[in-house]
Amino acid sequence: MTEKTHASLAIPARETEDGHALPPRHREWKRAKITLWIVLALLAVGALRTVIANVMESRSIAETTKQNAVQYVHVVSPTRADGGGHTLLPGTLRGSVESPIYARATGYLLHWYVDIGARVKQGQLLADLDTPEIDQELAQALAQRQQTSASLGLAKSSLERWQQLRQRDAVSQQELDERQSTYTQGLANLAAADANVQRLRQLESFKRIVAPFAGVVTQRNVDVGDLIDAGSGTSRALFALAQSDPLRVYVQLPQAYAQNVSIGQNVVVTQAELPGQQFHGTITHMSGAIDVPTRSLQVEVTLPNPDDTLRPGAYVQVAVPTVAHAQLMVPGNTLLFRAEGPRLAVVDAKGNVQLRKIVIARDLGQSLEIESGIEAGDKVIINPSDSIADGDHVQIAHPGKDGEGAS
Repeated sequence: MTEKTHASLAIPARETEDGHALPPRHREWKRAKITLWIVLALLAVGALRTVIANVMESRSIAETTKQNAVQYVHVVSPTRADGGGHTLLPGTLRGSVESPIYARATGYLLHWYVDIGARVKQGQLLADLDTPEIDQELAQALAQRQQTSASLGLAKSSLERWQQLRQRDAVSQQELDERQSTYTQGLANLAAADANVQRLRQLESFKRIVAPFAGVVTQRNVDVGDLIDAGSGTSRALFALAQSDPLRVYVQLPQAYAQNVSIGQNVVVTQAELPGQQFHGTITHMSGAIDVPTRSLQVEVTLPNPDDTLRPGAYVQVAVPTVAHAQLMVPGNTLLFRAEGPRLAVVDAKGNVQLRKIVIARDLGQSLEIESGIEAGDKVIINPSDSIADGDHVQIAHPGKDGEGAS
């Protein structure tokens, strides 16, 4: 309504606080409607955007879930066993001759002449003992021998006189026989005295401890002044002697490999502390029976050691020739252990998993010889998961992709 209409109706016109007239009401309603439609349109656009975002996110999650559901595996094909390989077995180096040196006489250590690491010749003096008791016994035996010898001389002269008297029939035959018996007994006593003297002299010679063979001294367990007891029952060894060239290598060969070796066969010996060096030996002795507790065969290898590079007592590895027991081989990390027995996971042409029951001919550690259960063209999964099951669908990963490649 206009101001004229308001005036005719006696309705005062609306004014603002500063005295200006307000806009008509129809304009306000029009503006309010426009604002309302704009707000509704914005709300509709926001709701539509949210719906579209939720749909896109659902599709992305579905695609990601589908991709994650695909199992990527790495496979390997069985290889032919050539039978020309070697199996590493632990061995122990020993000297060709090894012996602890004990004393045969009781006494005190007077002096020692060699120490550990010394190379000695056969018969070389190692130590001296002081044996006062043996010296006294020897002196007593010599005196007894002289006494017996004097008694024998008297018996001999008496027998000669009685023989002359018997020829003149001055004494009886019985008296002559008694003199003969006394002389014979004297001879026996003298022989016994000589044997006792010889025994004590030989025992006294054990005061000198000598090397029984040429070698190197590996132990010295005594010092000057130590009381040395004779024998090896309760006493300690004075020295230990070993001959380091050639060496002997003792190997406990498992029963499965017992048929692969023979006397005269060449083997290769290595030591971890000597990388890159190989030592060639020959099998010289084999035990004639399998040890029941360990189910192994003891094998002795003779190993030349002219430059003393190897030391007796060291741990070494011996490469023993092997003979293939089966035609196919697979890596050791393809094996699955199930309650029904060992299995291999094989992927068929459609990408489905087949758990094959196998028979292992021989376990070589990093590889397995398979007697039956797989074919040469099969694709065997490497490092299969414990949750893999028969019939699972998998995707073979190709080497070169990120995070892929056979291990």
